[in-house]
Amino acid sequence: MSEDQKQAVDGKPSRSSGKGSSGKGSRSSNRGVVTGVLSAVVILAAGGGAVAATSMMPEPSGGTTMDIQQADVPAGRALGVCPEPARLVNGTVVGTDAGFSPVSTTAVSALNAVVLSNPAGTVPGSKVTSLEGDAVAEIAKTPSSTPTPTAGPPVLSAGVASISPVTAPAVVGAEPLGNEQASLAANLSYAATDGDLRGLASAQCQSPGNDAWLLGANTAVGRTAVLNLSNASETPATVNLDLFGEKGQIQAPGARGLLVAPGTTRSVNLAGLAPSESELAVHVRSTGGPVAATIQQSVLRGLAPGGVEYLSPGSGASNLQVMSGVDIQDPAATKALATKSGFADAAPALQIAVPGSTDAVVQVSLYGANGERKIPSGGVVTVKGGSVATVNLEGVPAGTYTVRASSDVAFVASARVTRGAKAEEATDFAWSPSSARLGSQHLVAVPRNGQRYLSFGVPEGRGTVTYAPVTADGSVGKSVDVDMSGGTTSLIELPSKSGDSVVAGYVVSASGDPIYGALVLGTQGRPDISVVAIQDAAAGLEKVPVSVGY
Repeated sequence: MSEDQKQAVDGKPSRSSGKGSSGKGSRSSNRGVVTGVLSAVVILAAGGGAVAATSMMPEPSGGTTMDIQQADVPAGRALGVCPEPARLVNGTVVGTDAGFSPVSTTAVSALNAVVLSNPAGTVPGSKVTSLEGDAVAEIAKTPSSTPTPTAGPPVLSAGVASISPVTAPAVVGAEPLGNEQASLAANLSYAATDGDLRGLASAQCQSPGNDAWLLGANTAVGRTAVLNLSNASETPATVNLDLFGEKGQIQAPGARGLLVAPGTTRSVNLAGLAPSESELAVHVRSTGGPVAATIQQSVLRGLAPGGVEYLSPGSGASNLQVMSGVDIQDPAATKALATKSGFADAAPALQIAVPGSTDAVVQVSLYGANGERKIPSGGVVTVKGGSVATVNLEGVPAGTYTVRASSDVAFVASARVTRGAKAEEATDFAWSPSSARLGSQHLVAVPRNGQRYLSFGVPEGRGTVTYAPVTADGSVGKSVDVDMSGGTTSLIELPSKSGDSVVAGYVVSASGDPIYGALVLGTQGRPDISVVAIQDAAAGLEKVPVSVGY
């Protein structure tokens, strides 16, 4: 048993201890994305004196406001925090801190990171470290100078790193270039062909934050949900969890004031806070240091493994939520399996959580390769305020879809995808969280092995998607344009190589009407499935209005 596992079994936050050939880096490298601090200071001056005749004093003049100026916000260091590979929870729930035991003998894990250059082809200084800042791998050295981009098309290149096996949480970081935040993406993948955690799980390494929603958790019999909170900053984080179930908000005293020390991950077994909840949404809010939050969700039906997945944050509460990459298998086989005892969650579905007290009437639409498909249940559901509800997608023809949900009340949503049709054999599942509209230059890291697909959906209007491969040698290949009509979804199979080099990622851009995307992963000959929403593009040079008055 490793030192990390011993600490986790003792119920204490575990510290990453990954080391690499480049030695140790300083803790200051993981201070997080600091975008600048601006403050407006109003100085009030008051003078006093003996005045014989106040009537001789002039009337006070009104305040004078200067023109509003735009101030540059310094670009901060780009960060992606990656969870550790899936691990079995050890023993029964005692409190909430989870202990772990070794996983299967066939488990394979890998971290793949890509850092994109600026338009002049300069790759920013970047590396992979542990949560504590210890060096694991260098992606690109810090450039001695930053060439100015010239007129004409950009000349892009990339820095690429692949690490396998992965034994602890990691941080992928890149320095800004020319006062613009670097564009990076990293993917952690896990796969096993035996053991209770058989299946495929994948997650994009996420930028830390102070507010996140995670849907799809399940703490019913045979289901295990472990919330992992990682703090890559130098500031302690205090985390509060808001839990929502089918019958409303769940009051759990142990969900408040969870301390996550700098450079550590705290694992919380959600069954200790909300037992026997088949529909569980978690709102993670932190003060102090920002955190990265994922849920390791697994299913075991008797002796048959039911799959494993990382539940990642989706978009915040909004009146519109869109999920792509919702891959549905044969409806007849799925329906037959879902009717068996313990297999109700082996069917595709849309989960909706409403944070506020007002009920939400949600309209759900489904768009496939040939246009909109009707949902057998009707596509309209009323969800009580402060609760979670599920819209069954059984009966929908096989294919890959984009799900659009809208309401006049803000809500959050995520879609479940399932694989496997025989109760006596292993099955797997995935969750596609809601994602933001695609814009310019999104970077997507992909695993080196298995089946990889890009799924794009255009609910309305018409749009164009452009994608270009990034290979392991740092080259950015020729882009491909895909013109898409409204109300459709396109599934694009990705090759393992571009030319003679292995594909490590893709640069994706979209124009026209709103387009949404996801990465769909699988394994040939096995019921493995995982879905990863395409994350936001890197922020460029930002400005904020500053008003100074007296």
